[in-house]
Amino acid sequence: MIDDFAKQYLHRQLRRVREALVWKLDGLGEYDIRRPLTATGTNLLGLVKHTAYSEARYLGEVFGRPFPGPVPRWNDPGAWENEHWATEHETRADLLDLYRSVGEHADATINALPIDAPGHVPWWPSPDVKLFNVMVHLLNEATRHAGHADILREQLDGRTGTTADDERPADAVAREAYRARIEQAARAAGQ
Repeated sequence: MIDDFAKQYLHRQLRRVREALVWKLDGLGEYDIRRPLTATGTNLLGLVKHTAYSEARYLGEVFGRPFPGPVPRWNDPGAWENEHWATEHETRADLLDLYRSVGEHADATINALPIDAPGHVPWWPSPDVKLFNVMVHLLNEATRHAGHADILREQLDGRTGTTADDERPADAVAREAYRARIEQAARAAGQ
């Protein structure tokens, strides 16, 4: 009973985080979804692409159910080099379609297997795992990247929230006053 509850809960949360990550691209132009907004190159469309690749590997290869689409296998030469950004030849539509297809494949794997189904993650120090381990790992990773996307989106145009229904209207005056209070406290503490 608890196994079914845990699996359903983790799966529902993973689907919600997927939706939030995709929503972060809404209303932005090609340049803004691709441009590097941190010193390490983090960008919105790259987060979607990387998360798709991760789900394809973890809920595909790890359980002997490889994703049939164009995702490099974990051990392909150069597999990890270009998965955090989109080339000029990769369209938003193509990467969002890939993300949705990977999500459907991942959902099918989750639905088909019991939570204690064995898997093998060759790149982990303890490679023998259960579906539970992988679901927790993926939820953690997807949530982390959705948090990155939250910050990137706020930097771009001030939009915050996890869905259109959750979005809070931006009150520039109130935000600046709040930010100024935080800045003042930081300066005072730093002296």
